[in-house]
Amino acid sequence: MWHNIGVQALASGLLAQAAKVLVELLTRRRWRPGLFLVNGGMPSSHAATVTTLTVLVGRSEGLDSTLFSLVLIFSLFVIFEATGLRQEMGKQAQLLNELLDGGLHGWEALQGKRLRELMGHTWGEVLGGIVCGLLAAWWWGPR
Repeated sequence: MWHNIGVQALASGLLAQAAKVLVELLTRRRWRPGLFLVNGGMPSSHAATVTTLTVLVGRSEGLDSTLFSLVLIFSLFVIFEATGLRQEMGKQAQLLNELLDGGLHGWEALQGKRLRELMGHTWGEVLGGIVCGLLAAWWWGPR
C-alpha cells in the first residue's frame, strides 16, 4: 500500500513541523502548538520531506536512475519555490498589514482582517529542513 520511502519522507516532514514548536519554545520561550499546522518557519518541513525522499530514493534506486533524477529536480524546485516566491508573498503580506495598521481611508472593511505573513522560508530555515531530512534519511535508510 505505502512504500517505506514515502512513509519515511512524510514522517520527516511531520517531525520538522513538530520541531517548529520546539524551536519557538527554546528561542522565544513561547508555547505555540499551533505552529505544527503552519507553513513557514524553522525548520522547513518542505525541505526536510524532499531531502529525505531524495536521499532514500538515491540510496534505493541508485544515483544514476531516472527516478532519482526526477526526485532531485522536484526537490530543487520545491526548495527554491519555498525561498523565492513564498518568501516574497510573505514580504508583500507584511507590507499590506502595515498599510492596514496605518488606517488607510476607504479600507475600513479590511481592518481586523490580517494577512498571514509567514509563508516562505529563509535560506537558514531551508538549511535546517535539509539537515532534518538528512538525519531522517540516515536514521531510516538501509544500513
